[in-house]
Amino acid sequence: MTTLPLPPAMPLFDSLVHLEAGNPLVNQYLANLSLTEVPDAGLVYELAVDWLLEQRHSENNYKTYRSELTTFLHWCFTELAISPKDLTRRIMMRYLDYCQSPPQALIAYRNVAQFVQDKEWGERLPNPHWRPFLGKRELGRELPYRLSEPAMKTKIAILSAFFQFLVQEEYMDRNPALLLQRVKQSAQQETEEQAQSFTELQWSYVMHAAEQLASENPAQHERSRFLICLMYACYLRISEVAARPGFSPVMGQFRRDGKTGVWGYFIPRSKGGKRRTVAVSQALLDALQRYRSFLGLSPLPAPNEQTPLFVRHKAAAHGREQGELNANLGIRQLRDLVMAVLEQAANLTEQDGFTQDAAEMRSLTPHSIRHTGITHDINLNGRPLSHVQADAGHDSIDTTSKYLHTGNSERHESANHKPLDHLHE
Repeated sequence: MTTLPLPPAMPLFDSLVHLEAGNPLVNQYLANLSLTEVPDAGLVYELAVDWLLEQRHSENNYKTYRSELTTFLHWCFTELAISPKDLTRRIMMRYLDYCQSPPQALIAYRNVAQFVQDKEWGERLPNPHWRPFLGKRELGRELPYRLSEPAMKTKIAILSAFFQFLVQEEYMDRNPALLLQRVKQSAQQETEEQAQSFTELQWSYVMHAAEQLASENPAQHERSRFLICLMYACYLRISEVAARPGFSPVMGQFRRDGKTGVWGYFIPRSKGGKRRTVAVSQALLDALQRYRSFLGLSPLPAPNEQTPLFVRHKAAAHGREQGELNANLGIRQLRDLVMAVLEQAANLTEQDGFTQDAAEMRSLTPHSIRHTGITHDINLNGRPLSHVQADAGHDSIDTTSKYLHTGNSERHESANHKPLDHLHE
């Protein structure tokens, strides 16, 4: 294999075609960082890849976002040896100063690809000519590097969206970029928090869409229906039900307690490395029985059953029967299944005249299902916070408490008849 010198700043994210395949040199770079400077560098990278994959429907957005994340993570990992979760407003100001006047060695004056293909071995290699900052030349002379005000605002906006994702993933508990945005900060934060979950009306359309798709095309969407039910009922991230290196979810994760007879769904490893068992409702057990019946399985899993949870569907043209039970789906495939249901739900909502709701639904992501399940259980189903905390895997009850929502109409109703003097009502 051709050996190329490494650039002074390691590019982290290849093009969309190659991103999920991973890169050995990037993996080694992150492994070294995790052992020496930043222990959670690998976890941050995993989360960043998940977030970038949500932007894959817009190639321009993807390129802009990955460039900003690469610059930012280089600064965190290499320049400061700090984790993003340890950022403060003061440290973020230092990052903006760094971007205004970066080291000369990190400035290029022509745009090149971040990775190149090794012609002999076909491996993807970091391009030694790539740099995270792009300067300008005029009449053959290199101009002093300058970052415009709009470009700076774009940086902050991208990082704010990324930090918000990290907050949703419970990696960090605050968004330091929001503190730098001067225009309508509180209104923007409130909008972002509200947009994390579906309303009761919107979620009813999601379930209706899942049911409709399953009825119209059961071979494809009985699986989708159960995926939606499971993620909502157990507050799951896609990564907790998707196949990935070292983890392949199976039916045996549904477990019946021999002493109490109650069912739980066991999660051996979440994003934070924690394991937990989520209490399973009767409605989810019913959904599981329906899904297993469709697959030709017994109503409920046997102890330690190794049947894959979400099987690949392969056409008979490939010499195998459709729906064979031999391989779980990965994150990208499951995300596509969920997004197909959410898009159908938004279409149905729009057809019924709820235009604004449909627009809001199209801005939500599969991770919003986790937030919706938690929010509905606390605010609609009245589950105790401590129970939801355990099922969600929150370290602190304070994190769970953030899901307590009271709308303006509810607050008005509760305040409307309160007296000023209880002794003289």
